[in-house]
Amino acid sequence: MALDADRVSTVTFDSYSTLVDVDAAEAALADRVADPEPVSRLWRSRSLAYTFVANAVDAYQPFYEMNRDALTYALAAHGVDLPDAERDEILAVYHELEVFDDVRDAIGRLRDAGYDCYVLSNGDPEMLASMVEHADIGDLIEDAISADEVETFKPAAGLYRHGAARTGTPIDEVVHATAGWFDVLGARHAGMQAAWVDRKSTPWEPFAGDPDATVETLHELADLLGA
Repeated sequence: MALDADRVSTVTFDSYSTLVDVDAAEAALADRVADPEPVSRLWRSRSLAYTFVANAVDAYQPFYEMNRDALTYALAAHGVDLPDAERDEILAVYHELEVFDDVRDAIGRLRDAGYDCYVLSNGDPEMLASMVEHADIGDLIEDAISADEVETFKPAAGLYRHGAARTGTPIDEVVHATAGWFDVLGARHAGMQAAWVDRKSTPWEPFAGDPDATVETLHELADLLGA
């Protein structure tokens, strides 16, 4: 695949792992769990798995609650028993995850070049509001679009179509930038172009098609779009 920059007028960005680093959540476990890395990994994987299953069995709940259930499972799976107050403290780190260094400057380049920029995320509105504030991009993006608005998670086509409608842009004029392989496939299936933000040099998933572009940073995406 090759990104058709001439078609693009709007850029949407995933939030978690794309703009902010979910691996930073491991630090919140470190003071409470002897070996936080596998707990953190299971927490994240279960959180995503729950969203996939929720779409299939009509069991939507806001992403913060999905995250809570996933954390509860990950702790239990590793034999860790924490009181609710401590679990709430761990969950709260999602409101202040570390922002990747390129985010503000690269989105600023795209905006200056005339692209409308939005966040399109599974996160619920409260999570996204705090992320936008923490990342200091409120003056650069037009809006943050939440799965909560349609009660459907990625990679369901309905969320991307809703996102395009919210931007007021034909869906084929949108490029979605994301670190999530399933998010790339969902965006492309719905009719967007998709740029995979591969910050960790991981292999691409070998089924269901390829990204329109693969970049290591958001600055590379800005380069491709001539910003």
